[in-house]
Amino acid sequence: MFPIGKASGSNLASWLRGIDAPKLTRVLAARPDATSAPEPRSVGELADRLQRPASVALALPRLALPEVQVAEALAALTPVPREVLANLLDATDGERARALDAVLEALTDRALVWPDGNGLLHMASTLRQAWDSPLELDAPLARLLADTTSEKLGRILAALGIRSAGSGKQQRLAALVGALSDPDRVAALVAKAPTTTRKLLEQRATRAPERPTLLMFATPQSDSEPGARWALERGLLIPEQHRYGPARMPAEVALALRGPGWRAPFDAVQPVVRSVPVTASEIDREAAAAAMAFAAHASSVLGECAVSPPTRLKAGGIGVRELSRLGKAAQCEEIAVRLALETAYPAGLLAPDGDQVAATEAYDGWAEQEPADRLAALLRAWWTLPLTPGESRDEDGKALPALAGTPPRAGCVRTRHGLLTATAQLPAGEGAKDPAELGALIVWRNPFVHELPQDALPFATVTREAELLGVLAHGALSPIGAALLSDDPEAVTAACRQLLPAATGTARFGSDLTAVVSGTPSASLSRLLDSVADRETVGAASVWRFSPRSVRRALDAGHTPTALTADLAAVAVEPLPQPLSYLVQDTARGHGRVRVVSAACVIHGEEPALIAELAAHRKLAQLRLRQLTPTVLVSRTSPDKTLAALRAAGYAPVAEKSDGTVRIERVQPRRAASPVPAPRRPGGRSRPPQMDARTTSTRTAVDLSALAARLRAAPQDIPEPDPDNGRPYDTDTEEIIAGYARNLSFTDVRQLAHAVHEGRAIMIDYVAASGSETVRTISRLELDAPFLHAWCHLRNDERVFTLSRIYGVMPVQPHPVP
Repeated sequence: MFPIGKASGSNLASWLRGIDAPKLTRVLAARPDATSAPEPRSVGELADRLQRPASVALALPRLALPEVQVAEALAALTPVPREVLANLLDATDGERARALDAVLEALTDRALVWPDGNGLLHMASTLRQAWDSPLELDAPLARLLADTTSEKLGRILAALGIRSAGSGKQQRLAALVGALSDPDRVAALVAKAPTTTRKLLEQRATRAPERPTLLMFATPQSDSEPGARWALERGLLIPEQHRYGPARMPAEVALALRGPGWRAPFDAVQPVVRSVPVTASEIDREAAAAAMAFAAHASSVLGECAVSPPTRLKAGGIGVRELSRLGKAAQCEEIAVRLALETAYPAGLLAPDGDQVAATEAYDGWAEQEPADRLAALLRAWWTLPLTPGESRDEDGKALPALAGTPPRAGCVRTRHGLLTATAQLPAGEGAKDPAELGALIVWRNPFVHELPQDALPFATVTREAELLGVLAHGALSPIGAALLSDDPEAVTAACRQLLPAATGTARFGSDLTAVVSGTPSASLSRLLDSVADRETVGAASVWRFSPRSVRRALDAGHTPTALTADLAAVAVEPLPQPLSYLVQDTARGHGRVRVVSAACVIHGEEPALIAELAAHRKLAQLRLRQLTPTVLVSRTSPDKTLAALRAAGYAPVAEKSDGTVRIERVQPRRAASPVPAPRRPGGRSRPPQMDARTTSTRTAVDLSALAARLRAAPQDIPEPDPDNGRPYDTDTEEIIAGYARNLSFTDVRQLAHAVHEGRAIMIDYVAASGSETVRTISRLELDAPFLHAWCHLRNDERVFTLSRIYGVMPVQPHPVP
């Protein structure tokens, strides 16, 4: 390990000490993971945290496209003066120069870029590693020649005609870098090169560098390319370190060969989205209609899952055939089915149940709620969903299942947030003329969004999802979308209640044996109509149709004709039409005239003519009926199959219990059990915990200002604890972890010890015994040196980690970073 602020982040620490308190406060606000408990005790420790790879990885997705472009240019040449950077980006004056200043200010506020005392711009080393070949350039000359001997540098200088560079390695390296950083000199040198060499250099300057592939018995090839030797002798190409790959071209040489007119991309101005006028009432009407339709479709899809759970594929997920069945039952398109399933799952309304996906007990409570509250629950799940529900095709055009356990992708969350943010920037009273134009603005604001290969237009799928949910309407943000963007769950519910009417508890019954419900039917009305009629349409108005078969289904479930007529009359806007009343009575008269009792089985009835008719019926021949008495038949088929055959033939039999009473055929709803945590096991290790949101808390401006003041007043460098020299650790846990976790800095030791003490979740970079590197989120830590017992969220099980194999520590981020 190393003292805080010494071997890591010393350059950044020097800059942090020199900035004023407001600037330091902005840095702390922009990088909240660096201030997580236990808070840093010095500027040096803060610099260590800011340069951790995981911390930089959290900050990078928050950058806009111009900030990423400037960072990439710096990654190619850093450290570099601002003037050189501005010239490379064609931002030396005017609006582009002011835009570059604003971008650099934003990057320094995040401590990703900072100036030193010599006017050079530096960047976090871990940020530089985000690009394999920034601007399709290789490393700068100084980095490629860092391990070259002084004698080799002298030979290169001699080949270039430079004789008085001194005898020291650093002097010679500086002279060589200065010579090859002059574009005119490089261009003149290449003009004198042999034709083969010149062609090779020009080709290499315009393409990304090739990375060597290490193979056993590979043949060295750094100087095997035609014309390479002349360039290698003059430093225009540098041999690959192990000489098992193509020679590398320094970034300065490549830029010089690209010519004085070449500039790195810098989109300083955000794209313009054309807009058209749209009134608030138009937005509200469109959003309300879409939200109401989706709420009805989602209720139908989940209702079908509650009655007939879809079967999962062997590889996982719900396949196209089951999706089609659900869509047909709910009378909606596939994207609405996928949207309902994928949002219901994280909302706890669906769960795996063997080889099926079934409704949970939470679904019953959700189904009883008002449509606005039902929709709000699904909207909250959609807003933080780390995937795109409407993604139905992969890159090869192959159909994808739903609920397939797709690995989380933060880019999907950023796409969703970017779409709403871009729409919110439109002028008041305006909507996007072409929603596809929002795509360019989304990418400009956040270039790390996730684009689907199935989209013919940029972000067409996520835009369609937002329109189906009523989040976008007429190319503008609806009240629901504005509530989602505010990240306030209560505001989302309030917006849904404002746009969606309360559930309808009444229906209009027609003489054509239909029932029409305007709006979203209440749960009790849906249950009643579903029990006695078949649903035909779903949407802003739902339609049910009555038939002898549907009425018989209600009678089979135990309803009496009198009670059924009374229940329908209670929800009718007007008196029940006579055809419906006659249908119920006529079906009831024929219901139960034939009875089936278990024997194997026996069919009996009070009408000898009817029994004789059954015995002679051709469609019932497969039952092999035999008449014992005028009112009794014996079937060689089971009671359930006999009942089904009789009903298929147009009769209305009922089943009897062994005591002669009618068996009510009421199907009990199947409910999947919610995931139950494993019980506490002997030895102190506990069941898997939920993610602890306390691991990263939002700090107020007052807190951050106070922390900035404490850091500025703290000693410059706090030495690493060393009990042998009278510098004890703060806790015994820190001392134990530090003794075994030799790959951790003391900054990481402090955070790991704090997680053990406070029972908080933590992220670790871990190298398994097999050599594979993984990032694990662990919680409920118990220290048993040299081991750490914890619940692993990746494996969803208890695991034992070796402290010496932990290479990094980071606080847990409870929510995806937009």
